[in-house]
Amino acid sequence: GPVKFAYLPHHLSERELTGGNGMVEMGTFVAILLGNVAGGLIIAVPEIGAHHVGFTCVGAAVLGRVVSHYIPPSPATDPGLKINWNPFTETVRNLKLAHENVVVFRSLLGISWMWFFGAVFLSQFPSLAKEVLHGDEHVASLLLVVFSIGIGIGSLLCEVLSRRHVEIGLVPLGAIGMSVFSIDLYAATHALPAMATMNVSGFLAVGAHWRVLMDLALLSLFAGLYSVPMYALIQMRSQPTHRARIIAANNILNALFMIASSVIAGALLKAGFTIPQIFLFTGLANAVVAAYIFLLVPEYLLRFIAWVASRCVYRFRVQGDEAIPTEGAAILVCNHVSFVDAVLLMAASPRPIRFIMDHRIFKVPVLGWMFKLAKAIPVAPQKEDPEAYQAAFDGAAQVLREGDLLCIFPEGGITRDGTLQEFKGGIMKILERAQADGVAVAVVPMALTNLWGSFFSRVEQGGAMVRPFRRGMFSRVGLNVGMPLPPAQVQPQVLQQRVQELLVAPGVLQPRFA
Repeated sequence: GPVKFAYLPHHLSERELTGGNGMVEMGTFVAILLGNVAGGLIIAVPEIGAHHVGFTCVGAAVLGRVVSHYIPPSPATDPGLKINWNPFTETVRNLKLAHENVVVFRSLLGISWMWFFGAVFLSQFPSLAKEVLHGDEHVASLLLVVFSIGIGIGSLLCEVLSRRHVEIGLVPLGAIGMSVFSIDLYAATHALPAMATMNVSGFLAVGAHWRVLMDLALLSLFAGLYSVPMYALIQMRSQPTHRARIIAANNILNALFMIASSVIAGALLKAGFTIPQIFLFTGLANAVVAAYIFLLVPEYLLRFIAWVASRCVYRFRVQGDEAIPTEGAAILVCNHVSFVDAVLLMAASPRPIRFIMDHRIFKVPVLGWMFKLAKAIPVAPQKEDPEAYQAAFDGAAQVLREGDLLCIFPEGGITRDGTLQEFKGGIMKILERAQADGVAVAVVPMALTNLWGSFFSRVEQGGAMVRPFRRGMFSRVGLNVGMPLPPAQVQPQVLQQRVQELLVAPGVLQPRFA
C-alpha cells in the first residue's frame, strides 16, 4: 500500500493523479471481488477444493512477482534514510510527520473514516443476506459484487467529474451520498417481511430488493468519490521524501478504524440493535464526522461550493488551465466582473488560492462568510484606511513567501459597464516586496468571459443579484488563461493589454513580449 500510492506521483502529473488513483482504487476492489468469486468457486470443488485454493494463491503470488519486474523504476527520494525496525516508534514518528501538514493529517483521518464506514457494511453482508433479506450465501456474494462495482464506478467517475485535476470538492459530495443512501438502506430493509430462504433469482424477483441493491451501489459509488480525491491530495501535498511513510501511517490508522468499526458494530448488536439500525447509525455518524472534518479543513467545503457553482449554476469552460503553476509562488491577475469571480477561479485552479479583495465584499451576506473562510485578504484604499492597505500588502508578501498562489483583481472593483477598467499599480508593489524577499514569482494573466449580465454581476440598468434567472439556467461562462510572464516584463498597462487579448481571443496565447 505505501509503495503503490507513493509511486504514483513519481510517474503521473497533477492532471493525471486523480485518474491514476481512480484506476488503482477500481482495480483494488475488482481484484477483491474476483478473488472472492474465484475462491468461492474453487473451494466448492469436492475433496480437492481446499488444496486448489492454496495452489491458486501461490500461483497468483508468483504471477505478481513476475509482473512487478515490468514496473518502471523510481529513484529513491531519500537515499540516506535509515530504516527503523521498531514498528511502534516508527509509527509514532510517521504520524508526527503527517501531523505537520494539517490538511494532510485531516485527510488521513477522513480516509480512515471511509474504511470504518465500509467495514461496517462489508462485515454485515453475510448476516444482512441471511437474517434480513432471507437469501442464501449467493445473495451475500451478490451484495459484495454490487458494492465492489459501485466503488469501482465511483473511483473512475472522479476523473470525469474533476476535469483531470485533484478536485477535493468531490469529497463533500461523496460524504453526502454516503449518508443519504445509508439512511435509505435502513428504510429499505428495516421492515421487510419474513419469507423462505431464496437463491439469487428468487431474491431478484422481489421488487423491494432492487431498492436495496440500488442503495448499496450508490452508497459505494459515493464512497469512491469520497476517497480517491483524498488519496490524491495526500500524494500531492506530502513531502516526496516522507510520502511513503505518511501513507504507511495512513494504513495503520485505517486498520485501527476498521478494528474500531468491528468492536462498535458488535457492541451495538449486543445492545439489541438490528442490522438495518446499525446502517442508520453509521449513516448519521458519517454526516456528523464529515461535517466536523469539513469545518476543521474548510478547503474541502470551499472547493465543493466552487465545484457546484461551476457545474450547476453556470456551464463553466476553462481554456489554458495548464498554465496555472502546480507548485511554487505565483500571482494570478484577472478581470473583475461579478461577486463570484473568486469562486470560479477556485474551481479552475488545482491549488488553493489566496485572494486580495475589496474590503466591502466581506459585508455581502453568505459571500462574505465564504471569503473569510477562504482566508481572503481584505484591502481598502490607502486614503480611507492606511493600516488595512498596508496589512493587505504584508499578507500578500507572506502568501508568496510560503510558495502559494495569490490572486488580485487590478481594476480595484467590479466593472460597472462590462468593459475592462484601468489596472491599478498594486501589482508592482507586490512584485517589489517579492523581489526584496528573494521569492521567484510568475505572473499569470487570466480573463473571465461572458459573466457580464449574469445574476452575480451588475447590469447597466440595475445592481447585482436581482432577477435570478435573467439569463436563464446554466448560462455559459468561461475562463481563458494566458502564459505566465516573468516579473521583469510586468507593467500594469502590459497586463491590461494581455487580459484584453484573452477576453477576445480564447485559449492560451503566447505573449508577444516574451
